[in-house]
Amino acid sequence: MKPAPSHPAVTQSTASTRWILASLSLAILLPSLGTSIANVGLPTLAQAFNASFQQVQWVVIAYLLGITTLIVSVGRLGDLAGRRRLLLAGIVLFTLASILCGIAPTLNWLIAARAVQGLGAAMMMSLAMAFVGEVIPKEKTGSAMGLLGSMSAVGTALGPSLGGVLIAGLGWQAIFLINIPLGVLAFVLAQRHLPLDRPIAQRPRFDHLGTLLLAFTLAAYALAMTMGRGHFGLLNVALLLAAACGIGLFILAEKNAAAPLIRLDLLRNVALNTGLAMSALVATVVMATLVVGPFYLSRAFGLDAAHVGLLMSIGPIAAALTGIPAGKITDHLGTLPSTLIGLSSMAIGCFALALLPASLGGYIAPMVLITSGYALFQTANNTAVMGEVSKDQRGLISGLLNLSRNLGLITGASLMGAVFALAAGTNTFNTASPEAVAHGLKITFALAAGLIFLALFMAIKVHQCHESRSQLTAP
Repeated sequence: MKPAPSHPAVTQSTASTRWILASLSLAILLPSLGTSIANVGLPTLAQAFNASFQQVQWVVIAYLLGITTLIVSVGRLGDLAGRRRLLLAGIVLFTLASILCGIAPTLNWLIAARAVQGLGAAMMMSLAMAFVGEVIPKEKTGSAMGLLGSMSAVGTALGPSLGGVLIAGLGWQAIFLINIPLGVLAFVLAQRHLPLDRPIAQRPRFDHLGTLLLAFTLAAYALAMTMGRGHFGLLNVALLLAAACGIGLFILAEKNAAAPLIRLDLLRNVALNTGLAMSALVATVVMATLVVGPFYLSRAFGLDAAHVGLLMSIGPIAAALTGIPAGKITDHLGTLPSTLIGLSSMAIGCFALALLPASLGGYIAPMVLITSGYALFQTANNTAVMGEVSKDQRGLISGLLNLSRNLGLITGASLMGAVFALAAGTNTFNTASPEAVAHGLKITFALAAGLIFLALFMAIKVHQCHESRSQLTAP
């Protein structure tokens, strides 16, 4: 018997889904590449603009601030005004800002352009994830989330090596101008393959006051965590107090808003809050690998910058390779078992770094466990959170997920960096002894293991609460 021919509609639908995922993947790749590729260029930028490290560090901080302060607001705006048109606008903004970065005549110009680029990145990150719930069948959501996680990790891993090659061959401008062809490709794919937005019956109301207060609060917190490079002073304390006041004012504004940016009843959703809190905790631990790793590898083993960069790319590569299998595992096992497996892998890796004697093998193997476990956790957690969201809230919740991750990364850079310095007994790592640096690593990852265990406890607890509620409501 001849095999039955595949149905044309099914084949067309599958091809369309693949092109949609290609569009969303590129929209996720660009923002992560924009972060990691700039980090490797900081020494060159300091030399080009005759600036200090603290000054050129704002090239990275401005980008992170642009993403962090507005990612929730643009996600909500996408829910109201149309995700496709806003995603396309984000790609255009990111690409134009990249041109402004590449032609920047002064450091201040470059920093301002990077802030605008961060806004474009926020639109791309938030809306790309929101699109998954709209265009991908629920039974395939885990696989799609895994693919997006892989693309984010690929961007992070690709940045240092690609940036080094571009700077050596074409100059620092090339690390920003490389986004132009990629941005054009992302726009063409998204414009051709993403589904059209539904017509808007009436002009949606947007919470401008809530948006401003939330942006102020997040900017104050992000600055408190990034200024001073881990050394807290009066300015950092003042910024944290400003952030605390901002939270109070934001909640007050949301209570009285006709169309609030974040409905306060969402804050009583235990599953959502737990997912966001776990995302922040785990991101804090992941940032510890990026903050501590370079100092540990260079001082404990005497490696040069090239070898340090090579070893530092192992973690993102492991996450990238795990992303797609993580999606399939999540679709097959479910979100809770996948979350627990991912967190357990991270906990084992953290314990290994805290307990094993100093060796390259004793660093690389735990790092693979941590980063691959993170890829599985992130895929499962994102799938669980986005799977319970109504259609009109997907952009907002996607923004909150990205925000929790970013806040975790920012907090990790400050908190874990301070713990590492305190445990090593020095802030001058260029002269620190290998023993001191190794001790700092052990203490830092002992704390990291504790944070992962807290996330594990939260995952189990929210599952028990869900089970108890299901039994009470069962007929």
